[in-house]
Amino acid sequence: MYYNANMKIQYRKINKNDKKELLDMMRIFYSSNALYTNGSEEIFNSNFENALNNTQYLECYFIVSLENVLGYVLLAKSYSTEFGRECIWLEDLYLKEQYRGKGIIPDFISYIKNKYPDKILRLEVEQENKGAIKAYQKSGFKNLPYLQYYYISNKNQ
Repeated sequence: MYYNANMKIQYRKINKNDKKELLDMMRIFYSSNALYTNGSEEIFNSNFENALNNTQYLECYFIVSLENVLGYVLLAKSYSTEFGRECIWLEDLYLKEQYRGKGIIPDFISYIKNKYPDKILRLEVEQENKGAIKAYQKSGFKNLPYLQYYYISNKNQ
């Protein structure tokens, strides 16, 4: 667990009692204009179970202040042949609306930079999300100007 004394914020990995709160936030996040896909209960449950069971590919953190959950972050781990090293994808960066714009996400990014100092950090953001883009740029992220595609087999749709 990480504790930021200035902001009284903690970053802690999720536990089995966090399922309802996490899935509630995922439903809000995935139905927002921050994503092209709406997710599904199956996906949300899978993400929770995989993060909870300490898979090598996924971590989930709650951002907490004074026992209030402010948001969550999902990290996915992979290898980048483009950069020649392990990669940490900041997949879901979600803060409840009343906590946005307070420097919480840049602080979390600093925490992850320190935790994984020799890894590549990557994320995706919608072009319309100017506040998030500004925060990511302040945290040192650079734009990769190309499209990304995906494919899901029919049996998983």
